[in-house]
Amino acid sequence: MAGQTTSYYTNLRRKNNLLLTCFLFFLCSFSYLLGSWQPRATTSPTSHHTTTINCPTTVPDSHKPLDFTTHHSAATTDNNITLKTYPPCSLKYSEHTPCQDQKISLKFPRARLIYRERHCPEKHQLLKCRIPAPYGYKNPFKWPTSRDLAWYANVPHKDLTVEKAVQNWIRFEGDRFRFPGGGTMFPNGAGAYIDGIGKLINLNDGSIRTAIDTGCGVRLFY
Repeated sequence: MAGQTTSYYTNLRRKNNLLLTCFLFFLCSFSYLLGSWQPRATTSPTSHHTTTINCPTTVPDSHKPLDFTTHHSAATTDNNITLKTYPPCSLKYSEHTPCQDQKISLKFPRARLIYRERHCPEKHQLLKCRIPAPYGYKNPFKWPTSRDLAWYANVPHKDLTVEKAVQNWIRFEGDRFRFPGGGTMFPNGAGAYIDGIGKLINLNDGSIRTAIDTGCGVRLFY
């Protein structure tokens, strides 16, 4: 009796699995057919319209002078507008820099070097005149000449040429300044600088690949 009961339940389980498989197959097939089915689209005759544009055959005259005059203007409703004109300042203000005025800076405390910060003038201290150019001012050199030269008349100060003479930053030559480009560490060029380093360390056999040179000034690190 036990063997017959086991056989009965086994056959029933197989029958249920078969029915479930058939149902899933039918469901998948129906879903596929439903997704692939599309109603026939009705087509309507299309019409093509062409438009002919007549292009001009005349070529504009290239020798005609260009017209740079204004052909439009903004309408103004206020007729009481007045233009302010400012007279030129005295020549003593030719190097005036509002927020870097030494007389104003010296009035601030020395603590934490506050007097060296930017101190812009108050509203009542603003100049109501046009800053003049230095006496003998000339138009600056054009690029790339302006990279190496500047007129002395435009910046009439020789202090750096004296204080930094050995560092080769700037030279005074007649009526102009020259910027050699050597800098503090390269007054005679990079080649001479490397030769000087070679007198201190061995640069011949490749045993030293990196040399660090720190100077005493700001951002001197080579």
